[in-house]
Amino acid sequence: MAQEEKNWERDTLEKLAFAALKEQTRARRWGIFFKLLTFAYLTFLLLMVFQWSGEGELITDGKHTALVELEGVIDAKGDASADKIAGALQSAFKDKNTQGVILRINSPGGSPVQSGIINDEVRRLRRNYPNTPLYVVVEDICASGGYFVAASADKIYVNKASLVGSIGVLMDGFGFVAGMEKLGVERRLLTAGENKGFMDPFSPVDARQKEYALGMLNDIHRQFIAVVKQGRGKRLKDDPEIFSGLVWTGQKAVELGLADGYGSVESVARDVIKAEQIVDFTEKTNPLERIAKRVGATAAKSFADFTLRESIRLR
Repeated sequence: MAQEEKNWERDTLEKLAFAALKEQTRARRWGIFFKLLTFAYLTFLLLMVFQWSGEGELITDGKHTALVELEGVIDAKGDASADKIAGALQSAFKDKNTQGVILRINSPGGSPVQSGIINDEVRRLRRNYPNTPLYVVVEDICASGGYFVAASADKIYVNKASLVGSIGVLMDGFGFVAGMEKLGVERRLLTAGENKGFMDPFSPVDARQKEYALGMLNDIHRQFIAVVKQGRGKRLKDDPEIFSGLVWTGQKAVELGLADGYGSVESVARDVIKAEQIVDFTEKTNPLERIAKRVGATAAKSFADFTLRESIRLR
């Protein structure tokens, strides 16, 4: 009996010891996890600090060429928004060491409004800083809204294989009427205002609304043509195809007067502006903003794509 009690006591102590050991191991693992989490958080905060500290005024040393990048679709919420491009250009022109500004464009186009705002700001800056030239350098593509912006520059430089032009306007969408009929779906659209359901993709095309939409597109196209003629002047060849919406190679663009010559950022800085040092004034999206956009953009874009059925774009 005494032996059984001793065995029971020993078993109990062993169980308690093993339980304590497991608890210590578990606590140690959680401790390591939280330490790593804290380290990651502090690292992220440090990145934020360095990122934000780098977004203030650039400290430049010596004469230089200022570079601003216009990359991607020109859109109010994107990296090629009017706010970001205009802000970067303002900083570039204000810097006392800037000898010339290069706007490097790689864009298929986008919003006519955003493109127009950038164009206006370029013209304003050129008036206010007459001794600081602004040149556009096209790499892969400078089409539609991208060219709307480029036309405001002193000169446009391209590569022979660049794609340039697309001076036109479009409104695109889809029609689901036939598909709905096959599925037996009935469209119930109620509006206050006879044109409130303008170009609704679930309803048959209304001839008057289509005519009105074409009128809007023609108005914007005329504005586009006027901007190009104002910017390029007598350099443009007398060819009606220029404004037909066609895209040209860089070589053909030079022949038509849509561009002035061949060059890269480095060659224009070195040979035209005569300031080889290049300082990038492009506004960069900080990581926190980028993460927030990625988290919220998917749901927001899905909703916007569904509700904003038609949009006008220069592309």
